[in-house]
This record gives sequence, C-alpha cells and structure tokens, in this order.
Amino acid sequence: MLKKMFQLYDYSIVVTVLLLGLFGVVMVYSSSMVIAVSHYEYDANFFFIKQRMWFILSSMVFFITMILPYRIYFKLFKIIAMGSIGMLILVYLVGHTANNAQSWIAIGGFRLQPGEFVKIGVIIYLAAIFSKKQKYIDDFGTAVIPPLVFTIIIFTLVFFQPDLGTAVLIAMIAVIMTLSSGMNMKNVMKLLGLGALALVILIPSAGKLLSDEQLSRFGAAYDPFADPQDSGMQLINSYIAIAEGGITGLGLGNSVQKTGFLPESHTDFIMAIISEELGIFGVGFVILCLSYIVLKGFMLARKCDDSFGSLLAIGISAMIGVQACVNLGALTGLLPVTGVPLPFVSYGGSSMLALMASTGILVNISMFNNYRKQKLSLDEIAA
Repeated sequence: MLKKMFQLYDYSIVVTVLLLGLFGVVMVYSSSMVIAVSHYEYDANFFFIKQRMWFILSSMVFFITMILPYRIYFKLFKIIAMGSIGMLILVYLVGHTANNAQSWIAIGGFRLQPGEFVKIGVIIYLAAIFSKKQKYIDDFGTAVIPPLVFTIIIFTLVFFQPDLGTAVLIAMIAVIMTLSSGMNMKNVMKLLGLGALALVILIPSAGKLLSDEQLSRFGAAYDPFADPQDSGMQLINSYIAIAEGGITGLGLGNSVQKTGFLPESHTDFIMAIISEELGIFGVGFVILCLSYIVLKGFMLARKCDDSFGSLLAIGISAMIGVQACVNLGALTGLLPVTGVPLPFVSYGGSSMLALMASTGILVNISMFNNYRKQKLSLDEIAA
C-alpha cells in the first residue's frame, strides 16, 4: 500500500524544487564570498555554510510535509490561525531588529522571521474557512467577512513591523484565494469596492504610514538616477549587472557588482548576480523552474476534487508566483524594492524553510488526488 502511494507522487516537482534549492546554495556562495570576507573575519564560506545547513534542514521538512496527509491542516486550521497571530505579537514583544524592521525572533545563534511562516498560516486558514463555507459561499456577511477580518489583522501586524513586502504578499495571496473561493460576482464587486475605498483612505496618508526610507524606494524604482549614491544605487548597479551578463554571462564567480557595488547581492538582488555571471541561461533556468512549480500547482488546483486541497494548492502556487514577480520586478525597476527574496534561491533560512514546507504540501495534495482518482477508476472497473 505504502509503496503504491509513493508511486503516485509527482516527482517532477520534487526534482525541480531540489535543483532550484541546490542552485541557490551555489549562487549564494558565489554572490556572498566577497561580503563574507570583508565582514566576517575573512571567512568566504560564512553565508554558504549557513545556506547549506538551511537547505539540508528545509529538504528534511520538505519530505516530511510531502508524506504528511494534507487534510491534517484542515483539522488544525484554527490553532494555526491563532498561532500566526501569536507569533506576530511575539515579534513586537521580544523581536530582533534588522534593516530597520523588527521582524525577527532570535533563538540562540539563529534568527527566524515569523512573517515567512505566517504566509503559510494565512493560506491554510483561508483554504479551510472557504472550503467549510462552500454551501453558503455567496453569503457575504457569513462567508467573506470573517476571513477578511483575519487577513486585515495579519496584514496590519506585519505592516507595522514594518515589513511592507511581506504584508503586500499576504494581501495579494488573500485576494487571489478569495477570488478563487467560488463566490458570485456580486460579492466580488463588493470586495473590489471595499478595496477601492481602502485605497482612497490610505493613499493620502501614505506619508504618515510609510517611513522616509520606504517612500524613497518608490521614487528610486522609477527614477534611480535622481539619487544614484543613495536610494537609486541598488537599482542602478542591478542594471549594470544585468547588462554586463548579456547572453552567456561573465562566468560563475566572476561578477564585478558583488565586490561591493551591489548591496544585498546574495539576498534580494541575487538574480542580478545570476544574470551577470550566467547570463540569460542562468536567468532562464530559474524562471523556468519557478514557472513550472507555479503552473503545476494551478493545474493541480483545477484537477483536485477536494475544495480544501484545491484552495491550498492555489494559495501555495500564488505565494511562490507572486513572490517571484515582486522580487524580479524590484531588480528590474518595475516595482519598488521591498526586501522580498527570490523563492528557493536567495539567502535566508526562514524563507527557504517556509517555501520547502509549503511545496511539500503541494506534492502531497497531488499524491492524494492521484490516489483518489486511481481508486475511483478501479472501483468503476470492478462495478
């Protein structure tokens, strides 16, 4: 029985995720060696060793969530929702501040970013609550307002850390999942109206809600040369890295921008270094892998015969896809820099752990969906 279930896994997703993670470990080493030498007692392996450790740990979590039946999260969704709010409150009480944001919890020598795990919590909660309310999904007050309130609470707690990037990601994931919940067009229009009203109220207050640094990022995204030595420096050097890489790149390890010109070269802007060193082939490999995972997830959601599993697959796929788009948009100047890492590739243990765990859930949904369909086919033949 167990052997048969293992034959039903979609190993193409497994291989793609592991290849992307391994590629990320290599590129973190290449993009961080200079900054590691200059900041961490001449140890060029500092970031590489940490990222390798997180990759191994995340791979273990990936295989655990791949095997663990995804329906268990439906039973625990209330605990997960309360735990998500609790983690964010804990950040305010004992959080560690880094890069002007109190978004971390320090445990021993490690730092975890609860916001990365809260994204999964929001996905599980929304998938569970919408699947429970399918019979009356068109009742706006009962089916839509409770998850909307929960999302607003989470968004607010993350936004005021301040972590604008994660807050925006959570909002976009929630919007995609809500629109995919099966509600009628009347409720969709009500939600769009509420969203427009919120923007009308919040946009005039942006100067008070956002810090000077956050506001400067909006200007730098669309006119980086107005302040090339400060707010526009990252984007300008990202452009240079992309232009220098061309089609074939300068070769692995040969980036010039990582030698002190491009800040955060191993985190938010790692794709610029990939472009510089490996050219369009390296960039294409990452985009194809990410696109494959996202498209497989959405295809699974469409084929899944369980509303909870379908919404869970939509949420996980949306998280990976939106996060990749926001990251790539920032390094190309299409979007402001918000500190959002490139999925599976950028340096960061919390992001890697959360993404691997969620993708393992996606693989598990695929396996159970295949199992149910195969069992149904055998029953039909027997009949």
